[in-house]
Amino acid sequence: MESNKISGILSLILGLIFIIFPIFGTAALSLLIGISLIFFGIILILAGFTAFNIIIGILSIIVGVVFAFNITALSVLFALQFYVIGIIMILAGIVGLISDSQISKIASVLTIILGIIAIALGGFSIDQPIFAAVLIGVGLIFQGIRLYLE
Repeated sequence: MESNKISGILSLILGLIFIIFPIFGTAALSLLIGISLIFFGIILILAGFTAFNIIIGILSIIVGVVFAFNITALSVLFALQFYVIGIIMILAGIVGLISDSQISKIASVLTIILGIIAIALGGFSIDQPIFAAVLIGVGLIFQGIRLYLE
């Protein structure tokens, strides 16, 4: 098997784990992110003699501890991402409606609608960590299928 097929199978398995066991998947991902940030912060502090490296290292350790011991931190980050994407899409759609660009008016309206949907998904994600886990699982399954078929 080539590496794309192996990556595809692993993505499918991880996606199914996130969908079948959303709390476990979210907790494991949050813990992994937290541990990674803690190690990154420690390395920055040990490697850097500049104030910038030390400040970023300390902030990385603090955020890493939050992610390692708080499952909802991942949901908040996920929701924030949806909010930013939604706002950018709405602004892009409004600019497309106002300007005389090549983008059609229908595409601009659809972009605004998708931006509103993204903001709504952010609201669901911040309210329910399980929702974020299921969305991550669905994304992993689609990615796994795409990688396997390449």
